[in-house]
Amino acid sequence: MGIRFDSKIILGKTEVTYGTDPTPAAANGILMTGVTIRPMDGEDVSRELELPYLGGQEQLTASLRVELTGKVELVPSGTAGTAPKWGPLLRACGCAETIVAATSVTYNPVTDSHESITLYFWMGGTLHKILGARGNALFRWTAQGIPYLEFTFTGLYGGVTETSRTAPTLTGFKRPKIVSKAATPTFTINSVSLVMRSCALDLRNQVEPRLLVGLEEVIIVDRADQITAQVEAVPVSTFNPYTLGQANEAASLIALSLVHGTAAGYITTLSAPTCQLQRLSGFENQQKVLEWPLTLNALPNTGNDQWTLTLT
Repeated sequence: MGIRFDSKIILGKTEVTYGTDPTPAAANGILMTGVTIRPMDGEDVSRELELPYLGGQEQLTASLRVELTGKVELVPSGTAGTAPKWGPLLRACGCAETIVAATSVTYNPVTDSHESITLYFWMGGTLHKILGARGNALFRWTAQGIPYLEFTFTGLYGGVTETSRTAPTLTGFKRPKIVSKAATPTFTINSVSLVMRSCALDLRNQVEPRLLVGLEEVIIVDRADQITAQVEAVPVSTFNPYTLGQANEAASLIALSLVHGTAAGYITTLSAPTCQLQRLSGFENQQKVLEWPLTLNALPNTGNDQWTLTLT
């Protein structure tokens, strides 16, 4: 029998020196779903030779890199003040991790000194090494669904070999709670509680390979954090997206808050205190009930504070 397509192992470990393999081990196992890989992404450069006959041109590979995508269930570690096993992935997306012992773990965006990660990806007995990876993350909560962190990583090509598989330790990944009225007690925009169908924060990191003579690195060039939420419409006397969504001198920045989980060690709180609500450009009909698709730009105030994800 050939290589089983669903026989996958993913390990990930934060790099000490950019692009230098820190050798991920069993303890660095990552529990993911929907994993895809582009094992040799890049561009093909034709030699464009002038020949006396017709025929194809030899192609040379340039900008060789690897792209890996997948989802991780957005669940804390189960112990307040202990970082989740998916923490190194989020740190490689331009985020800082702040731990308060026995109390909390908080993630927020940072502008400089972005960390990187080495990823090992096995399919069958074939190991793909991805070095110096950085990426983008999207946090998604959908009613009656599992909350997810959705990642897209780009890294340097580290080679492909037949290597004995490492059995990952995945006990640090806890069972998720479905997004629901009971498990998601708080969702507010501008301090108004709204009925939510879905909410997603996309970091919208601009991730680019910078492959030069003397330097090969994947960098996060820019970011423009954005939140989308679909909520049940209410009277404008309760919440007015038309006034709040006007980009003029009267429009104010507003806060969004989402809390998922109720037991200590399993609570996730998204806070985006200074959001600009974009204009409402349409309606959604769900079960003959009017819903608003809202878009909010999560803006920095003093810098690197446009959102926090706090685990308690």
